[in-house]
Amino acid sequence: MELSEHTLQVLHNFSGINGNIYINEGNVLRTVSESRTVLAKATLGEDFPLSFGIYDLREFLSVLGLVDSRTVSFENEYARIADSTGRSKIKYFYSAPETLTSPKGGDIALPSEDAWFTLDELTLSKIKSAATALGHSEVNVTLHNGIVRLTVTDNEDSTSHEFDIDVEGESDCVDMKAVFNIANLRLLENGNYRVSLSEKFISHFVNTESNMEYWVALQKSSKF
Repeated sequence: MELSEHTLQVLHNFSGINGNIYINEGNVLRTVSESRTVLAKATLGEDFPLSFGIYDLREFLSVLGLVDSRTVSFENEYARIADSTGRSKIKYFYSAPETLTSPKGGDIALPSEDAWFTLDELTLSKIKSAATALGHSEVNVTLHNGIVRLTVTDNEDSTSHEFDIDVEGESDCVDMKAVFNIANLRLLENGNYRVSLSEKFISHFVNTESNMEYWVALQKSSKF
């Protein structure tokens, strides 16, 4: 099986959400953070022939980088990775499912969509850069004169510096303040997202250019 560039990007992205992963047979990958505040799903262009676990996903990706080929043979107990000449070979053993943190069940159905907004990759990059520059860890989603605004701020300090950026979106709640922990926005930064918000403190990010989805919990300080 040859792993595509997109699949490798997805695995790299998932390694930032959870260091381990259980891959089910087929073309759908899922992972969940240890805190279970972020659930991610990707639908790939290729099928994995069997189910297996990887305890250290970053290590596995580093091992793939040792050879000049993305072709992997998945055996019953291990993956066999070889270079294009056949001279170099790697045997990488799977991990037992009970040692891994895996999603329970399938997708999450949002109880309601009380607001939505678009998040393009440039805006996401600006939010993360602003958080680093200002030393803040949260971004608020609010409504101002019918416009959805994202604000990087310190919600514990009313005099903290803030970074605002307006985005396309709508809200049924005039007094909305949806709060994200920026550390939970571990999104694949290729492409744009449509983000749905529910008053039940859950959000759904759908990448409009690829089959990527994320469900991210809102902070308890959110209100609708």
